[in-house]
Amino acid sequence: MAREYHLKGAAPQTSPPEDDNVINFAAELNEQQLAVVRSKPGQSLVIAGAGSGKTRTLTYRVAYLLQNHIAPQNILLLTFTNKASREMMERVETLLPGKSAGIWGGTFHSICNRILRRDPTKVGLSRDFSILDSEDQKSLLTKIIKEKGIAEAAEKATKRKFPKASVILGLISLAANTRSVLATIIATEFSEDEEVISHIGKVAELYRERKQLANAVDFDDLLLLALRLFKENPQVLKSYQFQFQFILVDEYQDTNALQGELVDLLAGEHGNIMAVGDDAQSIYSWRGADFRYIIEFPQRYPKATIFRIETNYRSVPEVLTLANASIKVNDRQFEKELMPTRAATGQRPALVALGSPAEQAMFVGQRIQELAEEGVPYSEMAVLYRAHFQSMEVQLQLTQMDTPFTVTSGLKFFEQAHIKDFTAFLRFAINPRDEASFERLVKMIDGIGDVSASKLFREWRRQLPALTEAALHNFSHLMCEMKIPPKARKDWTQLAFTLDELVDCAGGWNPPSAMMKSILEGVYEEYLEATFENAEMRRQDLEQFMRFADKYDSVQDLLSELALLSGPEAAESQQKRRDNDTVVLSTIHQAKGLEWRVVFLIWLTDSMFPNPRAIEEGGQDSLEEERRLFYVAVTRARDQLYLTYPRTWPKAYDGDLWQKASPFLGELPRSAVEEWKVGRY
Repeated sequence: MAREYHLKGAAPQTSPPEDDNVINFAAELNEQQLAVVRSKPGQSLVIAGAGSGKTRTLTYRVAYLLQNHIAPQNILLLTFTNKASREMMERVETLLPGKSAGIWGGTFHSICNRILRRDPTKVGLSRDFSILDSEDQKSLLTKIIKEKGIAEAAEKATKRKFPKASVILGLISLAANTRSVLATIIATEFSEDEEVISHIGKVAELYRERKQLANAVDFDDLLLLALRLFKENPQVLKSYQFQFQFILVDEYQDTNALQGELVDLLAGEHGNIMAVGDDAQSIYSWRGADFRYIIEFPQRYPKATIFRIETNYRSVPEVLTLANASIKVNDRQFEKELMPTRAATGQRPALVALGSPAEQAMFVGQRIQELAEEGVPYSEMAVLYRAHFQSMEVQLQLTQMDTPFTVTSGLKFFEQAHIKDFTAFLRFAINPRDEASFERLVKMIDGIGDVSASKLFREWRRQLPALTEAALHNFSHLMCEMKIPPKARKDWTQLAFTLDELVDCAGGWNPPSAMMKSILEGVYEEYLEATFENAEMRRQDLEQFMRFADKYDSVQDLLSELALLSGPEAAESQQKRRDNDTVVLSTIHQAKGLEWRVVFLIWLTDSMFPNPRAIEEGGQDSLEEERRLFYVAVTRARDQLYLTYPRTWPKAYDGDLWQKASPFLGELPRSAVEEWKVGRY
């Protein structure tokens, strides 16, 4: 058998050779970008500020290596999304046609998949192993739970609902990506009950065994098994360290512990690694990203050179002045100063205090219409917020004004599953003949599926004509007499008595927020925790939905208002804009990487932004991440920025609540904003 022998790629020269000078890098890049692109081999950290041309710099770095005779297969380009990988590879190909083939470019998962396909047997797989998608994972885990009777055993021992497959998968994934013990993650993220921890642990172990039997892996396994391959087979690791002479990592601030460990292994002690990111835009700790990987890079790589790219091509100077001032307050950071290339406009970001959430929504809606009349396309305007529920009033206002809008999640606030569940309770309480609402409610109960739900409604409907209007308000009297699967009996009874609580003693309906409180405490809180991976976020949505409902005198008024959001008028408004010329409504997390001419950043109150619960759980580190989130929101704006907040929160349980402005606003110099006083006429 022939011995394999590899030639190392030639080290980059300080300037391209004359006979291969295809790209004039000095003409294409600014001084800071050029320093990165032409940097010598070794370890480097590139702090790329918002709007500074990070992708362009990375692309030209790859082109520079190729132009200096580095073989494509010796370059590893790691990205966090397939879109980013495709974009960079296409740009490199445009710069140097025909020379990029062979580059190892892709997401962490795609690169690890390629590595495992070469040596699958070393980690207990065969070459044709399958990769489970999210639906495959849920199906397999649900089957395991059902076959082994784990849910019944756990519920008997703990007296609480056993979590659904999606919740368990989320816990398993978080443990994998943070390199944590699963039991610790369960205790901190779900429940400290030892029985719960034990049963979920058993499910996780059975899941691992079934994947192995099926010669299948999930997405986390791709990284975990690649790491195991390297650790258990030093010669394999050395071959990849030798092959990947130049490692480039995009969005390094989003690296989690598992990804960070893989990168450090591949780079080796003397490897050439270029980590590119912005510590000021590290905002994903809640899904496992570890801020320490970027902030402690110089400690892990003492010989590393730190580059800064601070020239901003996106925003006007007025926006950058505010952004720079806001992020300076953070202690743990690589100091930077975004420098504008655009000319000043004389229009500072607007600081707008409004009387109430409804008035805030009116201001946003009216200003959007004025800007549209001035020629700003709807698609160049965005409304950003810390949490999805903060868009409720704005969604209603834009619908009433016939202003087309889209929500980045794909679901408007009132279209989300947990909100529709609550709405179904309310609809069924006032109209017990509502088949869709009945079936939605009963299918929340384990043991009742589509077929049995339809059968139960037929039985329910047969008895309705014989009942008086007053009797319709006594749900439990009828429901507890119905024939229900034994497994569902307990939850069915609880549902029936919860529906009874929605009715007042006179046979009418309680106020909407009181009805919602009964639903949450009666049946839905336990269902929420067992069903949704992001249960805490959804609980916050529901709490704010209850506050929102407080302004309605009757449940009928609330439901009528909500119906407008999905009625023919709303549909017609969206149909008018097939060219995607719509205002974007988005959480700040989902807006990262995007930009608009005009940005409205709403609900900047002390009780909303920073998120109080995040601060309570994470202390100073979380406060600094919240400030980074504010910075990300501000730097989405190219031309105009509006910072708004309501001074009061009407009828919130104990009456109107006075709202303080977010402390992030108090940290800004007064000269950085222009205060607007809003009146009525």
